[in-house]
Amino acid sequence: MRNNGFVTDSDTERELRAWQTARETPIDEEKLRQQYKNRQNNAQGQHFEREILAGCRMYQQHGIAAIDKTPEPFRVSKKSQNGIFTGRFSTPAQPDFQGTLHGGRSIVFEAKRTSKDRINRNVLTDTQMDVLEKHNRLGALCGVCVNIKDDFFFIPWNVWRDMKEMYGRQYLKAEDIEEYRVQFDGAVHFLDKAIYFKQTAAVGKTDAMLDNIIFKL
Repeated sequence: MRNNGFVTDSDTERELRAWQTARETPIDEEKLRQQYKNRQNNAQGQHFEREILAGCRMYQQHGIAAIDKTPEPFRVSKKSQNGIFTGRFSTPAQPDFQGTLHGGRSIVFEAKRTSKDRINRNVLTDTQMDVLEKHNRLGALCGVCVNIKDDFFFIPWNVWRDMKEMYGRQYLKAEDIEEYRVQFDGAVHFLDKAIYFKQTAAVGKTDAMLDNIIFKL
């Protein structure tokens, strides 16, 4: 059955009313710009995480570490009769990446990126910093893997935590943290500055290489 050329299905009528309302509502250009910026930042953040995961796979292949991305907690708010779930990602309480280093020590770190020339300390929430501090006190290797524009760093937790005391401010620029710069070749070599070898192992002798690894952070 049709009415004025439209199917009288209630769902279709609701969609039509919503469309008509949207046409009559003034466009909030500032809101649109913010939504675009949020989507762009989210996409860039996900890309950075994939680059870190490439580093995780590299370290795992060499037997140096087994590190995984912590799944984001998802809260279901509604379940429809056809089995479709509606929900949202809740604020994560766990760090972005967690795992185990060769020898058994834990590693726990956050990943943050910015397209600006500085990274602010408050990009980590108080909860995230509390969790890192807790793991640090128990002996884990903790830090923040940072991407500032095209530069990559792994900042030890005590440096990030004591940023104000060490640098006199609550943000860092690339030139402040040159000593923590790590290699990037499609994968983030975030353990570059955390590893050194007691002696040079023979090429191809993986066991000998692993026996000589020391994590110094």
